[in-house]
Amino acid sequence: MPSSDREFAHIKEIFCSVQGEGPYVGTRQAFVRFSGCNLNCNYCDTNFESQETCDYEKVEGSGIFEKVPNPVSVEKLESMLQPFNKLHSASLTGGEPLLHAEFIEKLNLSAPLYLESNMTLPEQARKLREKISYVAGDFKLPEAIRKISSENREVHMENTIECFRLLRKNSSRDCFCKIVIGRDTKPETVVLAAEAIAPYVSCIILQPETPVGSAVRTPRFTQTSVQTIIELQKTLLELTDTRIIPQTHRMWGCL
Repeated sequence: MPSSDREFAHIKEIFCSVQGEGPYVGTRQAFVRFSGCNLNCNYCDTNFESQETCDYEKVEGSGIFEKVPNPVSVEKLESMLQPFNKLHSASLTGGEPLLHAEFIEKLNLSAPLYLESNMTLPEQARKLREKISYVAGDFKLPEAIRKISSENREVHMENTIECFRLLRKNSSRDCFCKIVIGRDTKPETVVLAAEAIAPYVSCIILQPETPVGSAVRTPRFTQTSVQTIIELQKTLLELTDTRIIPQTHRMWGCL
């Protein structure tokens, strides 16, 4: 990739809000939502296709978005984040931000970087080991990914575990794992995943799948029972701190 290309990225949204998931729920963050993803998950609630412009909400909570041409340069992004202060961190989300690791390497922000990743691109993760302060790593269970073969399933699991190993918790970085629990989730798969990454994380978050769009009104949509999730939590507590936290930002309608 030419060096000039590394200084630009397609971004869908830039805004300031509060973290809605995981152990840092409620903290004030600037959000940079990158375009593009390497996975196709059943429960995905994000349109991550690249667009000609990026939506920029300069005044948080206003609902007023400026259209900024894509791709966005490193310098332009840094200036767009300047109005947001008193931040816990800057959330790099998507899509999949690791697809833009070279761009992220060049960022110089005053706020710590908080990576929200599907944790399946270890070579890209390796580039950011010294750059990231918080890792919100998803463990995308194979049954949640559309059209994944047995061979790809094994590679997917290996890549995910390797990403957690590379971005593991240490004295300067927190790393936690989030696992979405839906109607197709197999508890035994969750346990195997948790056993593999428990040494690398501060905690595991079990996140009940939230119905979005038409699924809210679809009779066949049934969430995993409360009893199933609580039993799963009890099992995982033998391995590491495990918490059940839903998507809180959907409860009060913020970005």
